[in-house]
Amino acid sequence: MATADVTVMGGGIFGLSVAHACALRGARVRLIERRAIGAGSSGGLVGALAPHVPDQWNAKKQFQLDSLLMAEEYWRAAEALTGLSSGYSRSGRLQPLADDRAVALAHARGEGARAIWGDRASWSVVKAAGFPGWAPETPTGLMIHDTLSARMHPRRAAATLAAALGALGGEVVLGDGTASGAIVWATGYEGLAELSRAFGRPVGNGVKGQSLTLAYDARDLPQLFVDGLHIVPHADGTLAIGSTSERAFDAPDTTDAQCDALHARAIAAVPALAAAPVVDRWAGVRPRAATRAPMLGSWPGRPGHYIANGGFKIGFGIAPKVGAVMADLILEGRDAIPEGFRVEASL
Repeated sequence: MATADVTVMGGGIFGLSVAHACALRGARVRLIERRAIGAGSSGGLVGALAPHVPDQWNAKKQFQLDSLLMAEEYWRAAEALTGLSSGYSRSGRLQPLADDRAVALAHARGEGARAIWGDRASWSVVKAAGFPGWAPETPTGLMIHDTLSARMHPRRAAATLAAALGALGGEVVLGDGTASGAIVWATGYEGLAELSRAFGRPVGNGVKGQSLTLAYDARDLPQLFVDGLHIVPHADGTLAIGSTSERAFDAPDTTDAQCDALHARAIAAVPALAAAPVVDRWAGVRPRAATRAPMLGSWPGRPGHYIANGGFKIGFGIAPKVGAVMADLILEGRDAIPEGFRVEASL
């Protein structure tokens, strides 16, 4: 296309979701990515789409809930358009309960889930014995089981959205490209550094994560969240384990002994994983805004420029709604972005 109505800079999950949403509404969209689709943190392995706990409710949690509830239709539509698989499944999640206090809190949160989630998903206390060979041992013999958590394969999901953009008439440019129309900056942790320079104050930084994948087929089982560790079965017969959170690092894209430690912790939780071979290891840097919330909206002082950054650990989970609210703003001038997500909140 000669000119675009919207140009999106960055081929990670936020850039792809905004480009896809704008194209769905008939805009001419060009996405420019310097390296490759999902080259940054959106090219990872884990793909855990997990909800916030259903208590102390706020706008951020509601935004994520809305997006998680949109996700199945969102990914199925993109898959139907392209013939590709995102690896999405609302497979649920198990979390061990260590003591009576944790059990009581879990029951209370189950009441919160009934009030907030309604009949759309459940949060319940179940016996670990119901998942033999999979559920980690726990002193109480009990676990939280929620049916809102989902999984998707980050690399496949990114490729699916890029292909969907093309099917809708959009253009994906790898390398240098010419921007026209409204310009959306979705450039990851490197973009946060550029924004910090532009605003004259730190608005965010990069946090490195490492993860790995095993050849272990548990595709029909719920994901596990054990002592801060995500263990996520994927539809292709692999199982992802992650991730670290490293504020200080020398190399952004190399794995080390911290990745080995993740593997060891996963085996300690699920001994059946001990014989499963490692098939992939990954490291990348996730964009974390200073507020820990995403930065969405107009770029202050730069008319026609917009920012979508700071997805950090929840980028894929909130991507469907991020795309929708950014398209509302860019194409229709309707601003439905929560106060805490606004760019100004980080300034």
